[in-house]
Amino acid sequence: MSRRLLTALFAALLIPTAHAALSVGAPAPDFSADAAVGGQPFKFRLADALKQGPVVLYFYPKAFTSGCTVEAHQFAEATDKFKTLNTTVIGMSNDDIETLKKFSVEACRNKFAVAADAGGKVIKDYDVALKLVPGSMADRVSYLIGTDGKVAAVHASMNPDGHIDAMLKAAEKLKK
Repeated sequence: MSRRLLTALFAALLIPTAHAALSVGAPAPDFSADAAVGGQPFKFRLADALKQGPVVLYFYPKAFTSGCTVEAHQFAEATDKFKTLNTTVIGMSNDDIETLKKFSVEACRNKFAVAADAGGKVIKDYDVALKLVPGSMADRVSYLIGTDGKVAAVHASMNPDGHIDAMLKAAEKLKK
């Protein structure tokens, strides 16, 4: 193998890129999961949330890591804007519910819920497993799911910046 090819392969492994498995218009898999908001556990059901309005479902790799904490802070700051658009925000990782109860207070600032995907079933259903660590961590992908149960918008990037703006713009467009 050439040195150039080896360098390119090595760089590709070091710089993870997010991918979105579900495209706009695809049906969003229904799910229920243990979740927490403000440290209080509850059962989140996508079908029930969609009866209230669109849902931003964002996947992130691991609670309390730097990028995931930044993203949670940004979603917390934007929660009131999403509420004016009648849109629910829920984050999802395969962290356990005890970790997410703390994360919902500290990083999410009691503003929105985070759900525990024990066993990675929802991560698998949405095909957002982090390719370098399949089955154990989610990639950083945000979906806006319309009340019709279909994906209305997707933003996939390992950089936490951009997810909130993309979802807000999509929610505004969906409301019109």
